[in-house]
Amino acid sequence: MKSRVINLIKRAFAVALFAPAMVMAAGAELHLDKAPVSTDPAALQHGAKLFVNYCLSCHSASFVRYNRMTEIGLSEQAIRDNLLFTADKTGDLMKIAMRRDEAKAWFGAPPPDLTLTARARSSEFGTGADWLYTYLRQFHRDPNRPTGWNNLVFPNVGMPHVLWELQGDQVAKAGEHGATLELAKPGKLSAQEYDKAIADLVSYMVWMAEPIADKRKTIGTFVLIFLAGLFVLTYALKKNYWKDIH
Repeated sequence: MKSRVINLIKRAFAVALFAPAMVMAAGAELHLDKAPVSTDPAALQHGAKLFVNYCLSCHSASFVRYNRMTEIGLSEQAIRDNLLFTADKTGDLMKIAMRRDEAKAWFGAPPPDLTLTARARSSEFGTGADWLYTYLRQFHRDPNRPTGWNNLVFPNVGMPHVLWELQGDQVAKAGEHGATLELAKPGKLSAQEYDKAIADLVSYMVWMAEPIADKRKTIGTFVLIFLAGLFVLTYALKKNYWKDIH
């Protein structure tokens, strides 16, 4: 019995030791573009508009209230006039009317809540922002999929390309180093404009995942300065206390 327990512990240790290497080997082909995340209020407001208009129909952000957007420069009246489609009050949570059982029947799985996606998608390949930025630019037409769309970052994803009118239609072309995308039909935005729109959307999702991030970093800076000053005073006190001995 004792030897069996020891063997199980050894196996568990081996799995824990080599699991990261196996994950990296399995996903070695994945390449993520660096997301140009911005904290500019104008970019965050544009991202909030895109999120509410294109994402909030299927995906909730049920840990955030609409009135948190006052922290990126929007007034409650602006939120009420332009962003309240599924709620009655600016203090309401950003939930959706779609039922989970209906969503599962339509898409194969309920669309996930997006409140923390920008943080949850972080991996050895890049941040959650990098994943979102790349993913939202890698949709392409695929007649073999139920939605008519596929994605190079998330193959066989159940989500349709809700931003296709802005980006246009991309098609996948096989190449020596994997598939590449070509724009077959332009959208309302140029490639540069679409990338900028996605950068704003991702920036908003990063902010939404942790609205107090900037405040936390500011507080952390002051705490480190205080601790540095305290260290100097403590060291001076120590030198003075032991001066007769040393």
